[in-house]
Amino acid sequence: MEAVREYWIQISSAIASFMFVWATLQDLYPIQMVRYQLERVWCKVEAYFDPYVHIRFNEYIGYRRSEAFAAIETYLGSKSISQAKELKGHVVKHTQNLVLTMGEAEDLREIFRGRKLWWASRKTKPEGQAISFYPQSDTARRYYKLTFRKEDREVVTGEYLSYVLEQGKAMQLRSQQRRLYTNNPSSQWYDCKKNLWSHVAFQHPSTFDTLAMDSAKKAEIVKDLTAFSEGREYYERVGKAWKRGYLLHGPPGTGKSTMIAAIANFMKYDIYDLELTAVMDNMELRKLLTETSSKSIIVIEDIDCSIDLTGDRKKKRSSSNSATSAAGQFLGLEKAGSNDQNESKVTLSGLLNFIDGLWSACGSERIIIFTTNHLDRLDPALIRRGRMDLHIEMSYCTFEAFKVLAKNYTGLESHALFDKIGRMLPEVEMSPADVAEQLMARSKHVDADECLGGLVRALEAAKIKQRAEKGKKRREERPGGSNRPLNRIRNILGWKRQKSSSENKS
Repeated sequence: MEAVREYWIQISSAIASFMFVWATLQDLYPIQMVRYQLERVWCKVEAYFDPYVHIRFNEYIGYRRSEAFAAIETYLGSKSISQAKELKGHVVKHTQNLVLTMGEAEDLREIFRGRKLWWASRKTKPEGQAISFYPQSDTARRYYKLTFRKEDREVVTGEYLSYVLEQGKAMQLRSQQRRLYTNNPSSQWYDCKKNLWSHVAFQHPSTFDTLAMDSAKKAEIVKDLTAFSEGREYYERVGKAWKRGYLLHGPPGTGKSTMIAAIANFMKYDIYDLELTAVMDNMELRKLLTETSSKSIIVIEDIDCSIDLTGDRKKKRSSSNSATSAAGQFLGLEKAGSNDQNESKVTLSGLLNFIDGLWSACGSERIIIFTTNHLDRLDPALIRRGRMDLHIEMSYCTFEAFKVLAKNYTGLESHALFDKIGRMLPEVEMSPADVAEQLMARSKHVDADECLGGLVRALEAAKIKQRAEKGKKRREERPGGSNRPLNRIRNILGWKRQKSSSENKS
């Protein structure tokens, strides 16, 4: 009995000591801090005995949606169709494609190279009131949690996660709508959204099958694009940025813009149409480049007309400023030449750094395309190999290109007039756009025969016109040039004046 009494006395003393220590800790430290420290200790103990590793991927990082979360969501959506009991579906804008993803509180099991992994879809609600900037029904934040064994850490972090992100992004490209971006003026960059680019849905139907061009040249371009898309290891091995430059040159109407659309549809890339006249300086040009995404096409159309990139630029600006200031003084204006402040100050050096310098390596798998109607106007440093790797000449319509257009517009692959058109095309400089205009049936009552007949008449008229222009050009190149008929008239009139004056003297 005495032993039992001593036992309870010791227990009571221990409890009293614990309560005294606990009360002292509460006086010295807030209860929240004590609870936080105990939770940390417990997590460390639990992690020590836990044989698994957990990686969490949150939906938002700050105020921006995580690209990793979006790629994982797409990847798991394809896997969850056969495993998950609850799925969420939504329709992609413009494409109307149905996309399925994992539902909330769903788990998914996967085996990668013999290793077992577990994915879990969860969401958390913040404590108290929270302000959300996103169109959600509540302020819950979703996340994915990946669980695997500790001994599989190297395989998962080194290979599996890269594989998931790559596959997810590839699935996004196949399912999402292509976009056409254009750069906003810098005066609109500093609003609440800070959008450097604005975009619309890109729905151009052009493909290499419908492109009016020689089949051999099209096959060469497709082969080059395919090699570029599969060239990650090659570019890393040779130490070059993963990018490719294309220069499209040729007369107007030869299909340069259509070629860009065909490349975008073939590669499934977004297009960034860069308007250089809206870029104030080289710094803004770099900002625009860093905001473009990988797997995209950066286009500068009519680069010879966008801004002056030659060495005569300063001379032209100084002469124009002097003329403007003189006009301003004559008219009594105080601020003559003030528009020079709004002129683009992008230099050739800045553009070269944009396409082939250090800033060009900010991102990967990009295609840069320049178009021009006048190849001789461009600086050789801008279009050399390594910057514009492939020069593609968009020529006047050939017979091969005509057959593609005839099949597109009339559905015919052969006709009695094909031979005549094939003989006339090499003699006439007619663009594919002009040929397509003649083949286009403007009403349902116009048949293929009428369209082809109209093309023959247009070719004959163009041949006569071009022959007359060549004759005029030859006459202008002769001694005396275009003034030769006028000189003959002057000689006749001078002869008549001399004759009349001699008659008066007699």
